[in-house]
Amino acid sequence: LPPETGREPGPFPPPLPPLAEYKSFRPDPLKELSETPIGFEGMRIDRKFFEKFEEVVKGNEYVKDKIYEGKYEEAERYIKREVFDKPEEYFNLDKLRKSVMLDRRLSLREILERIFGRIKKFKTKDDLLEEEIEKFISIYHPENKFIHIIRQFMKAYILDTELREILNSKEYGRLETNPGFTMRDLKELAGWKDPVAEYIKDYVPLNTFVA
Repeated sequence: LPPETGREPGPFPPPLPPLAEYKSFRPDPLKELSETPIGFEGMRIDRKFFEKFEEVVKGNEYVKDKIYEGKYEEAERYIKREVFDKPEEYFNLDKLRKSVMLDRRLSLREILERIFGRIKKFKTKDDLLEEEIEKFISIYHPENKFIHIIRQFMKAYILDTELREILNSKEYGRLETNPGFTMRDLKELAGWKDPVAEYIKDYVPLNTFVA
């Protein structure tokens, strides 16, 4: 079974040519151990804020015990109650998200996983999009000639609230002015529109992709 569930219109990568045999072109995550890069000011100011939070939670025996026991929800509840919004730093999730300067909304669980070494880096929005695309392809096995348009459609459907509204309301004429996915693209998608849309509705947490 697929994993548990996920606006901005923007430019999408050009369609890939049909492949003789599908294979993943995503880089090996084990080779990408560096953290998400941030600017110089972020290195000097925002990373310092994140590192202070890291020091606090790593020094808390209760939090450490819960993380090592795999009880993340208990650790999160404790942090929200006993660590967040306290003098002197007034840590909270919004400030931590801003300190990381990622292109999507991080969860507290991801932050804890990064601090305690469960993950090597925070995944970007595109990392997560590619993961969902590969999961869909591995489950439904579309023909190679449809893979490029399925990739384009999944990215557009996840990121573009207007596109989701157009398709849900069946106001397809509005696709003529949609920059991310057009009527021509929809025709090229053939019968894959509904399976992709249902997969996203059932398994993809859209809030994860909000900046």
